[in-house]
Amino acid sequence: MTYQVEPLANSYAELGEGPHWDGETQNLYYVDITAGKLLRYSYKDDKVYEAKIEGEDLASFIVPVAGTSDTFAVGAGRRVIIVKWDGTSTTAQVEKTLFEVQKNDKRFEGNRFNDGKCDPKGRLFAGTMRYVGDEFEHRWGELYKYEEGGNVELVKTDVGISNGLAWNEKTNKFYYIDTTDFEVKEYDYDLETGKPANPKVVFNLRRDSPKNHLLPDGMTIDSDGNIYVATFNGHTIYKVNPVTGKILMEIKLPCKQITSAAFGGPNLDILYVTTSARGNEPKPAGTTYKVTGLKAKGLPMTKIQI
Repeated sequence: MTYQVEPLANSYAELGEGPHWDGETQNLYYVDITAGKLLRYSYKDDKVYEAKIEGEDLASFIVPVAGTSDTFAVGAGRRVIIVKWDGTSTTAQVEKTLFEVQKNDKRFEGNRFNDGKCDPKGRLFAGTMRYVGDEFEHRWGELYKYEEGGNVELVKTDVGISNGLAWNEKTNKFYYIDTTDFEVKEYDYDLETGKPANPKVVFNLRRDSPKNHLLPDGMTIDSDGNIYVATFNGHTIYKVNPVTGKILMEIKLPCKQITSAAFGGPNLDILYVTTSARGNEPKPAGTTYKVTGLKAKGLPMTKIQI
């Protein structure tokens, strides 16, 4: 099978992450975590716009708020904030803090939110990681769930780097990556209650030597239930059948640190891929790409219900 990888013009982010495709507006939203920036790729304009969030150093994910066109839930440190952005201005404003986690404990002062995404009902799942120190040694991250009306629930503790999230509504499954486990776990998922249960490993990226372990990062899913796992140090997105654990395809990219992916475009058949240039990675590191010709379609992404 052939596929094409093309860069989006002027799409650089030092630590690009959290791609969210908004089907209503045909925009791809993503973040530059360490710059505290929001980015929007307009499919119609074929152009990237970016904004600095006023007063914030970090922006770890971006999810549009249901019923709005200019309001977003954004991870910022250990808070999830509500941000207003018209999509073209070079600055965005914080409206309020939606919720904050891991307060009043010195252990968590070096933590921040990482990946965040909504389940098919609009519940936000977002997890934390060590931002200062060794996240492989100190597993002080946690995964949280926010439900409409303000209820915040702790879903999982003992997390190193909370990362990729995906749901399959047809099979009632939830997929989750803790990068420091080097694997993807599948959970039975109750859509009515939003509770995951019975975790099992469906894809393992461990190698013979810890030096060679591939780091699974962000993740998305297609309409056939296959998961797409980005590898932070592997130049590759793996398309995996989670039922068999078999790799169906290796999607190769021109930079090493692949952070996440999301299906978008009018037919949900373009895979948008974010990357990182951390640690002085050479160009084109940090570029955002579109991958076409995959003969697969994604599932619509869900906005947050607040």
